[in-house]
Amino acid sequence: MDTVILVVVVVLGLVFSYTNGFHDAASAVASAISTRALPPRAALALAAAGNLAGALLSAGVAVTVAKGIIAPPGGDKGMAVLFAALTGAILWNLMTWYFAVPSSSSQSLIGGMVGAGLASGITVYWRSGVVDAVLLPMVISPLIGFGGGYLLMIAALWIFRRANPHRTERGFRIAQIFSAASLAVGHGLQDAQKSMGIIVLALVTADRRHGFEVPLWVVLVCAAAMAAGTFSGGWRIMRTLGRRIFPLRPQHGFIAEATSSIVLYLTAYFIAAPISTTQVITSSVMGVGSTRRFSAVRWSVAREIVIAWVLTLPAAAAVAAAVYALTALISPG
Repeated sequence: MDTVILVVVVVLGLVFSYTNGFHDAASAVASAISTRALPPRAALALAAAGNLAGALLSAGVAVTVAKGIIAPPGGDKGMAVLFAALTGAILWNLMTWYFAVPSSSSQSLIGGMVGAGLASGITVYWRSGVVDAVLLPMVISPLIGFGGGYLLMIAALWIFRRANPHRTERGFRIAQIFSAASLAVGHGLQDAQKSMGIIVLALVTADRRHGFEVPLWVVLVCAAAMAAGTFSGGWRIMRTLGRRIFPLRPQHGFIAEATSSIVLYLTAYFIAAPISTTQVITSSVMGVGSTRRFSAVRWSVAREIVIAWVLTLPAAAAVAAAVYALTALISPG
């Protein structure tokens, strides 16, 4: 029976990774598609390959998720906590995807872990885990994305101020293929590891593994699930990111993707913080759009996205807590 429960939780982890892929596929390829730097299927294939490659490059974020958010739960209670956490995260991902809101899969998973942990009485590492490792990086990273996108766009406008506009745009369209690939790798470097972390936590909880090192098979299956989800597409959210916030041109897309890539790589390698790819690329798009004129950005759409960001963690936590309570009611033992 313990093995069955473990398998269910691992499968749920892979389902979350899949939903993360199609939910956040827009993060890596929306701007490249909207500027016609890449056709949709080629862009999705590139994103899927980048996600797979990024997942193999580091495991720092996975370790943070596995041991830094909640105390390792034990026994059947622990597996119920992980089941509830993943269920809450998946349901929030599906709901925001349905309404075409580019919310954070990272926050939904962390929120699910916190909500299930609180409902079960398991210790939540508020200061070192939730605040320092999650909330602060998730607040600061979009601000860096916005500021970096704005400043790099200003620099690009000044550097190419006398260049031929058509030739410049053609060059940026080609360059955007590489920036989209870089962002896809950064997405895999960040988001695939969150599923890895919770699967490792499940293995530790079930006494199938000692320590929080990530086995290669976990890396491969999580990366494959995310790549499959990415290739299945996320067309609803792509339209929001690629067109509704700001009508992107190749130069805007390249700068936004380059800025986001830098933020993702720095946070993954230097502080192993699980930040949101969606938040970083969205704020970068807002930053580059603001250089045209402040009113060029559709701030009403941006406001809806920010509200979703704020609601994601507590909403996923509430769903996970409710799932845990229902699970405890059905199986009180």
